[in-house]
Amino acid sequence: MTDARLRRGRGSLAVSFFVQGVTFALLVTRIPAIQDRYGISDGLLPVFLAAVPILAGVASVATEKVVTRVGPAVVLRWAQPFVLLALLAVGVGSELWAVAVALGLFGLAVGALDASMNMLGVSLQRAYGRSIMLGFHASYSLGGIAGASLAWVGAHWHLSLFASYLPVVAVLLPVAFVGSRWYVAGGDGPVEEAGESKGSGIAFKLLLPLCLVMTFAYIGDSTVSNWSAKYLQDVLGSSEELATVPYNAYMVTTLLGRAVGDFGVRRLGAAVVVRGGAVLGGLGFALVAVAPGAWAGIAGFTVLGLGLSVIVPQTFAAAGRLFPGNSDAAVARLNVFNYVGFLVGSPLVGALGDAWSYRGAMVVPMALVLVTVVYATSFGSREARYGGGHERPRTVDVG
Repeated sequence: MTDARLRRGRGSLAVSFFVQGVTFALLVTRIPAIQDRYGISDGLLPVFLAAVPILAGVASVATEKVVTRVGPAVVLRWAQPFVLLALLAVGVGSELWAVAVALGLFGLAVGALDASMNMLGVSLQRAYGRSIMLGFHASYSLGGIAGASLAWVGAHWHLSLFASYLPVVAVLLPVAFVGSRWYVAGGDGPVEEAGESKGSGIAFKLLLPLCLVMTFAYIGDSTVSNWSAKYLQDVLGSSEELATVPYNAYMVTTLLGRAVGDFGVRRLGAAVVVRGGAVLGGLGFALVAVAPGAWAGIAGFTVLGLGLSVIVPQTFAAAGRLFPGNSDAAVARLNVFNYVGFLVGSPLVGALGDAWSYRGAMVVPMALVLVTVVYATSFGSREARYGGGHERPRTVDVG
């Protein structure tokens, strides 16, 4: 495979991550508007929200089987337009069944999309021979910031969901579809190593530490996305306007951390970067828990974003290194724990907040994120293949 084709594949995959960041942000930041449009009660809303990650997890597992026949590039090429159209469908209907179907389709498509995107990212990193995975997730964070900004514009101008979503989908749908022409899988499959044939199974006990790290990271992430505004307003006494700042600050530092994270991995190794990220994440939660006022709380969420930013991309990359002959299956199974963390995180913090205190509730995701320090050895040393900066990029001739 030529260097030019690898570069095109890397660029097109970065665009795909960006598009998904925009799409997901447009959905989650307009949940109150979706609830109002369809008359979803407060009691029923958690059921709708839980259905999306559950179906995404099912689709992620199914993707493991599908890619053995058609490859992750084909799955991603069709899943991404489907996600965009499902988002548009959320803004079109008026009946409860219509939004249930639209969100269900969105969840299924997102599961296939997340799994196939990260499969391609892992295999491209193997082909490059150096850390590039954080760069893809930086594109996702940038898309999330763009999507949240577009959602703010729609809410500010009192646009309907359909009017907010249609222009974005009209632009991103052809961009994603045309860009998919240049997807590559680092050699149409990972380079095999001794003892790790392409048909070899996944030993779950070897993957388990990474599954736990993924779960803990998304418990932390869902805590920020679901509770930061309420925490700032109800616990720290901020205004409603200021309560919107923590999530934006978190997204910005997540972008910054991912933008420079690959350089840190190449220089110091994945284990050191992940360990440092976990410590920063724990520190961020601690600052939030003891914050005397709103601005101190915002500072805590800012530090938290910088810490958590590196963990998820490097967890996917570590799975690819652990099972180099079967990385697609490893990524698909690991991706399920993305949704497990999302499902557990928000109810956990809410239950602890109601039963105890929201300050105390922040200690739990802090402790879970810090457990990642123990598992950091699972990410390999500085000299680990595709993790450090000492191995020359490999090219693979796929004809």
